[in-house]
Amino acid sequence: MSATRRYVEAGRGAELFNTLVAWLTARGLSLFGSRVLAVRGRRSGEWRTVPVNLLTHEGARYLVAPRGHTQWVRNLRAAGGTGELRLGRRTEVFVADELTDADKPEILRAYLRRWKFEVGVFFEGVDHTASDETLLAIAPGYPVFRLR
Repeated sequence: MSATRRYVEAGRGAELFNTLVAWLTARGLSLFGSRVLAVRGRRSGEWRTVPVNLLTHEGARYLVAPRGHTQWVRNLRAAGGTGELRLGRRTEVFVADELTDADKPEILRAYLRRWKFEVGVFFEGVDHTASDETLLAIAPGYPVFRLR
């Protein structure tokens, strides 16, 4: 599979974990910065939701897709980068800009430093100590969005 089409489907254990995190986050309990991402479906137009890890790095906020070019990534692109982050009853509307591969290494490093315990399996042995060259090489398989 090419890096630009990389997609790791959630297994049963991940689905159960995501369901629990989404349930807690919907009730206002953020686990390590979790939010519920809501994006309009690219075909149906209906809201689609998934728990995500919101990364704050050097004053900016980012969404990283450790599983690759997932449904939420495709929907966010089709929606022009608009979506919502939900935590309990609070909803924040945002617009996101997708980073180029060249801009990803620093963000991927910060993301791995923060959440390797949870998402490290999707990075196939790469962690926050990896060189910029290594992170740049894997960058096409890991979409990153900066929120504004």
